Amino acid sequence: MRIGIIGAGNIGGNLARGLGRLGHEVAVANSRGPQTLTDLAGEPGVTPVQATDAARGADLVVVTVPQKNVPDLPSGILDALPDGTVVVDTGNYYPRERDGRIEALESGTPESVWTSQLLDPAGRLRWVKAFNGIRADHLLTAGRPAGSGDRRALPVAGDDAAAKAAVGELLDALGFDAVDAGPLAESWRQQPATPVYGAETDAAGITAALAAASRERSAEFSA
Repeated sequence: MRIGIIGAGNIGGNLARGLGRLGHEVAVANSRGPQTLTDLAGEPGVTPVQATDAARGADLVVVTVPQKNVPDLPSGILDALPDGTVVVDTGNYYPRERDGRIEALESGTPESVWTSQLLDPAGRLRWVKAFNGIRADHLLTAGRPAGSGDRRALPVAGDDAAAKAAVGELLDALGFDAVDAGPLAESWRQQPATPVYGAETDAAGITAALAAASRERSAEFSA
């Protein structure tokens, strides 16, 4: 699969490494240019590119940038994607320590809904929320073979079942089970400070944590 990753921070970088090692062709970009991604350039299957080229020709795209930087991404960065392409958003809103106040998020719009509205206003693409509640290093170290007693699970939210299944296949290959977390509008169940955020448990535990979530943002994660 050809995968584009927009954002080369902790999550984006380790997703590029992990997916490249699985045999995927990964194009990864940051805001400073491919010449700054020398640590990823040597990884199998990984090619640093300009941000405007990360999605070009991709079968699936991951957007993994700070919430405050989403509006600053190049205009039309996803326009080259065919209708129906799967786009994974890993975004988390950290108003106090990083992002500042974003009114739409404070008013209750889930992070990934907001990101999809900004980057895909026509609603052409199939958006999925995933990978936002796991420690970046665990993407490379915590995966286990299917059926292992200590295999962890991660939530996957989205409006299209086939899109969630495609992301679930990537999770499985990385060594994790996928738990359907409902539509994108309910991806608030995965946001920081919810029971599922950072949870290191199996599919049953993730399902219970999602059910226990409160839509109200905790004081720690609101501006």
